[in-house]
Amino acid sequence: MKVSDILKLKGSTLFTITPEDSLADAAKLMADNDLGSLVVMSHGLVVGMLTFREVIQAIVKNGGSFGTTTVYRAMDSGPLICTLNTEMDEVRRMMLERHARYMPVVDNRMLMGVISFYDVAKAVVDSQNFENTMLKAFIRGWPDDDKQAATD
Repeated sequence: MKVSDILKLKGSTLFTITPEDSLADAAKLMADNDLGSLVVMSHGLVVGMLTFREVIQAIVKNGGSFGTTTVYRAMDSGPLICTLNTEMDEVRRMMLERHARYMPVVDNRMLMGVISFYDVAKAVVDSQNFENTMLKAFIRGWPDDDKQAATD
C-alpha cells in the first residue's frame, strides 16, 4: 500500500499557514477546524510543520501566552516528508523513528496532502480486516469445494 492510496480515501482538504503568521492565528485555525497540524508554506513550497506539540512548547517557553510569537519561531523547519509513491511500511518506520504524528505529502515539490499516524493505523486495520474477511470466506467455502470435487 502506498501513500497515494490513503490520500484517495482521505480527501483533499488542506490547511496551510505561512511562517509570518502569528502563532495565535495558527492555534485558532487549528482549534476552529479540529486540526492537529498545519503545513507551513512559503512561496508555494513546504518550509515547515506546525503541530499542537510545537504550539504548546512555544506557549510554555513564552510564559503561558502566545505573545507576538510567529509560526516561524515555533514550527518544525525540518519535517518528515513523503511522496505519493512512498510505501506505508516506510512511512510507519519514519514516523516511529521521529515520533512524528503528521507528514506532508509532496509530488514534484507541490503539496498533495498530509497523512497522520491515525491515517496510517486506520489503513493497516482496514487492510487486515479485508484480509480476514477474505480468509473467512475462503474457509467457509472450503468444505463445499471438497464435496464438489468428490462428486465430479
